[in-house]
Amino acid sequence: MNILVILVVVAIMIGLRFARPSMLVWLAAWWIGCYVALRYGFSTPVPVSVLKLYMGIVTLSLLAYALADNERWAEVRDPLIAFLTERRYQQLLIAVALLIPALVAFRIHAQMSADPRAPNFARTVHPAPPAEITVHGTEYPLGTQDNPYRHLEDSDPEAFAQRLDSGRVVYYENCFYCHGDLMAGDGMFIHGLNPIPTNFQDPGTIPMLREAFLFWRVSKGAPGLPEEGGPWQSAMPAWEQFLSEDEMWDVVLFLYEFTGSRPRAVEELH
Repeated sequence: MNILVILVVVAIMIGLRFARPSMLVWLAAWWIGCYVALRYGFSTPVPVSVLKLYMGIVTLSLLAYALADNERWAEVRDPLIAFLTERRYQQLLIAVALLIPALVAFRIHAQMSADPRAPNFARTVHPAPPAEITVHGTEYPLGTQDNPYRHLEDSDPEAFAQRLDSGRVVYYENCFYCHGDLMAGDGMFIHGLNPIPTNFQDPGTIPMLREAFLFWRVSKGAPGLPEEGGPWQSAMPAWEQFLSEDEMWDVVLFLYEFTGSRPRAVEELH
């Protein structure tokens, strides 16, 4: 995260709190503060689709807060009505009415007149995973690493079932919002994402991959994708920041179990 941006936003909000601004100014400050924090507060840029989704939630939340109390709503409504109807604001209203379409036209012109540039690297559609990754201080060689709990499927079915139950909890607490109830890539957030999440029911996805590959993708998310495959717009977070290693291995087990797939085996070199 860009700590400096976050600290500036928090400091301004605290200062406004002591200044006791009008409700309209307070809500506008919250909206702008949330936008700045999401747009500039992360070292890895938030995808535009996700930014629009979150700002829509922020807008609806602030509107609900204002409408929940008659006095708050009056503090928001009355200044707006005065600005639109009172003669003393006429010149300012005309200026705003002209400024808004002018800014929109300027943005469109800037986007259309931008010089096309070739990418500064050769893009690989399916980049290879790194030779090894480090998760929570543990190194995992992706070329030979297997799921440390896969052997329980045969040696201890009861313990394996507990791992699957753990993976089920992890999936439905964190993953189904995007990947869907049935892992078909049709979760409730799908319309706000570009590209859309992976459809794990597709036989061309996880059955073609090894469990270590999925562990890499889950743990590192979009920020961990190699540069030669960019630019990436995926909203996949780096789940190692929120989940333990066991939880990530468990959810990988659950993905295969739920879809009825088998992971690709580790190839033996001869």
